[in-house]
Amino acid sequence: MKNFTFNINKNSYKVKIISQEENTINLEVNGTSYAVELEQEIKKQKTPVLARRSSSANKEKPKVVNPSSSNKQAITAPIPGVILALNVKVGDQVKENDQLLILEAMKMENSIMADKSGVVSAVHVTVGKQVLQGDALIEIE
Repeated sequence: MKNFTFNINKNSYKVKIISQEENTINLEVNGTSYAVELEQEIKKQKTPVLARRSSSANKEKPKVVNPSSSNKQAITAPIPGVILALNVKVGDQVKENDQLLILEAMKMENSIMADKSGVVSAVHVTVGKQVLQGDALIEIE
């Protein structure tokens, strides 16, 4: 296991620890085997354990954007980025899954689609504008 050299009163002792079980250590001193019992137990280092909650316990309720006016829906930025293209304007009729705009994030173009059919009531962004995650982009009634 481990080798040590001890110098006691000008005498050299070569100690080899062979094994350890709880409070008993088996060692060899200058070729002679010994079993040594310790008075106190050697504390072992504890390995940290990663504890996580199960994913089913961490479910959140869906967010309601505007509960007072349930017919309006705000389309928000899923990730931070820059608006590359804007495909709609106020008053445009859109259908579910129509492409509303293109958001560039991490050098990738992301198409932002309509979640429902309706009329575009507000556009909060312009081409080239930087947005943060959760920023309102477009409102659909």
